[in-house]
Amino acid sequence: MALSASLLLRQNQSLVMTPQLMQSIQLLQMTHMELVNFIAQEVEKNPLLEIAANDSEFGETFSNDNRDGTPVADAIEPPHASEATEWYADDAPILNEALDTNFGNVFPDDESGRRADAPELLGQWKSMPGAEVADDYDLDDFVARKPSLHDHIAQQVPFSITGTTDRMTADALLDHLDESGYVAVDAISDITDRLGRSAKDVERVLRILQTFDPPGVFARTLSECLSIQLQQKDRLDPAMRAFVGNLELLAKRDFVTLKKLCNVDEDDLLDMLSEIRSLNPRPGAGFETGACETIIPDIIVHPSNDDGWLIDLNPETLPRVLVNHSYFTEVSKLKPRAGEDDEFLSTCMQTANWLTRSLDQRARTIMKVASEIVRQQDAFLQHGVDHLRPLNLKQVADAIKMHESTVSRVTSRKYMLTPRGVFELKYFFSVSIGSSEGGDNHSAEAVRHRIRMMIAQEAPESVLSDDDIVDQLKKNGIDLARRTVAKYREAMNIPSSVQRRREKKALARLASA
Repeated sequence: MALSASLLLRQNQSLVMTPQLMQSIQLLQMTHMELVNFIAQEVEKNPLLEIAANDSEFGETFSNDNRDGTPVADAIEPPHASEATEWYADDAPILNEALDTNFGNVFPDDESGRRADAPELLGQWKSMPGAEVADDYDLDDFVARKPSLHDHIAQQVPFSITGTTDRMTADALLDHLDESGYVAVDAISDITDRLGRSAKDVERVLRILQTFDPPGVFARTLSECLSIQLQQKDRLDPAMRAFVGNLELLAKRDFVTLKKLCNVDEDDLLDMLSEIRSLNPRPGAGFETGACETIIPDIIVHPSNDDGWLIDLNPETLPRVLVNHSYFTEVSKLKPRAGEDDEFLSTCMQTANWLTRSLDQRARTIMKVASEIVRQQDAFLQHGVDHLRPLNLKQVADAIKMHESTVSRVTSRKYMLTPRGVFELKYFFSVSIGSSEGGDNHSAEAVRHRIRMMIAQEAPESVLSDDDIVDQLKKNGIDLARRTVAKYREAMNIPSSVQRRREKKALARLASA
């Protein structure tokens, strides 16, 4: 076959993922803090973007300064006292004589500024700013920080450990201390290799650290932590030592074997159990470990007057980004300009317009998804988790005419404030469980809640087995297999019926005693 050149006309369609389209998709799944950081970076790169501040005392929106260094808008400020004296400066002698007073003492601090009440004392506080910078600091900067567990232990080390080598060993052990107050089991071998000390010396320093406050700190296991606390209370007798050394039997509620190992009767075993419950398994939990992250809901739902629901976007999570068109117009009038300047300015305007449109589209999409979720879960908002309906991404996507991936991105790490609390949007999506009576299906979360409530209300003499739970669920129209009940129970950290029966009987005897 001979080769020849030819002209062909072909038409096809393709979806091209441009960088802006990819960023628009990423904006959907960003949390509030991630979105704030992203916008801050865009504002830093783009001179046409501004973040609108709404913290003006007079309800106006101002930015820091204009592009040429001049203020965009001047806030209305009361006239200074020195300016206020000008209106009567010419007639001051006449007014003084007519009113029999001297206007010179009306504004006594006009010339020199307000003087501190006790400047000689103010100068002694080195941590406090002087009067000349009184407007440039925040009192919150001087609030005392709560001590951490590391700081609390470090303050006790100099009083009990004096040797330089032992002090270094204590500091190394302190570095291995976790937030709960435990040290790793292999900490001694690690410090031995790093500091070149013998395991016996490191163990000796560790024993000293285990006497520090809070009781139980520097333990390597839970058994050792409880033993340290009991020893400080002088309650670590042979029976209690055997009890603490077999905590796995206590977890299984095998009280018969524990009585034999501890060589005590049932009453003594209950007393020992009560004493163990009074100890702290996490001695370091009461100290500050870091800043707490507050959940800021993206959607706020509250009841309306017509028995419906009002759905609003949280204004605190809506970034107000403005495009400075006046600055663009002013710069565009400047002549002559290089071609690179025109291209840069045009690119900045396109990026700014794209960002504002993307943020607006993001807010509209979140609103659509939230409105559909509220419509689907109306019974949950009115009556509680028992009425949570099964819901999946496809149902919401079909209702709002969007793709499932878009709904998935919108519901990722976003929260809704409802009259029943704050919930992540993904909480409202659960697996559907069939009904044994041919009615509506049930939500898996609602079924788990029913199982939890049934177990919480059971009596010690009539503990429900998994088969009993299955039978009761069928009476309520929920068709569930026994292995599914066991899976849900284990996921909620609920022990088996045998373990619950032992524990409930022991607690009942303890309460009656």
